[in-house]
Amino acid sequence: MPNPRNISLDVAIMGREFRIACPEDEKEGLLQAVSFLDRKMREIRETGKVIGLERIAIMAALNITHDYLSARPPAADDGAARAKLEHLNKLLDAALAQQDNLF
Repeated sequence: MPNPRNISLDVAIMGREFRIACPEDEKEGLLQAVSFLDRKMREIRETGKVIGLERIAIMAALNITHDYLSARPPAADDGAARAKLEHLNKLLDAALAQQDNLF
């Protein structure tokens, strides 16, 4: 598979212009991310509780990260998952052994 061609995009976040490089096939996703970030930063600024672009950006990053981590399914306990797989394997072995007796 050929590497996608990189392009440069000029985007605006909170009224500031940024030039960002990205693979051409990821342009739409990047534009959606820019729009989402801009919206979140403006929401924080409108509360009036956080002043300064850098602080607003950090608060937006923290809020977005918190939302992302809260939405993820919890990590499976390896020990519990392994025990469940071993139990399922035993059930399959028993079922297959019964099938051997039929033939």
